[in-house]
Amino acid sequence: MKYVLGYLREYFFPFGCSICGEGLAGARESWYGLCERCHAGLERELGEIFEGDACGCCGRPLVSEHGLCMSCRQGDGRAYDQARVLFPYAGKYRKLLTAFKFDRNTALGNYFAEKITEAIERCGIPLEAEHEARLCIVPVPPRPGKIRTEGWDQVERLARLLERNKRGGLPVSRCLKRLPSKSQKELGRENRRTNLKGRMVTVRQPPKTALLIDDVMTTGSTLDACAAALKEGGAERVYGLCLFYD
Repeated sequence: MKYVLGYLREYFFPFGCSICGEGLAGARESWYGLCERCHAGLERELGEIFEGDACGCCGRPLVSEHGLCMSCRQGDGRAYDQARVLFPYAGKYRKLLTAFKFDRNTALGNYFAEKITEAIERCGIPLEAEHEARLCIVPVPPRPGKIRTEGWDQVERLARLLERNKRGGLPVSRCLKRLPSKSQKELGRENRRTNLKGRMVTVRQPPKTALLIDDVMTTGSTLDACAAALKEGGAERVYGLCLFYD
């Protein structure tokens, strides 16, 4: 049934493949917003990413370093315990985020939510624990006014898909709020590190074990500010998972 719904959406509101632009043939391609060739290429490359070495802190792939990347070794530490990222924000991967975030090709959300679930299972993030400490999704909150001006929030879309996943959806806690601050994308790397300090606050009791999800990691400052707020509110372990890294 889920593939049929994707096929109907693509039939009436065609987007084509989010990478190569070719028309989508069949319900499965329409469900993911990707043609079979591009889908297979992403799966192959993501498998290599999962198998490769990653920084034990921020989760970025390691090339010559061991354990931690240069940035994390030189940093002041992070409030989150561990993070993982999936795709580089470049080339065809940039097309993916553009299609999802700005063109609102919501079919890609189905692919991203599936890959987040796979990453949780493959990257050592503890999915199962005693009930009160079970892993809980915490979406990084949007900047104030974003939903009013843009009509939606792509991270919230992912949270909803993960919440209702038929494979045993994860609980979602929308316990964070972002106070007014400058937009991160308008700032340089150094200013990003301080812009959000104290600007993320909890609005309800956070889960004991939280998995922050976001679309892009640049410096890790957004995850860090969110994790600091969660731990201040009572969270014991905070993980992060971002779709893209810059």
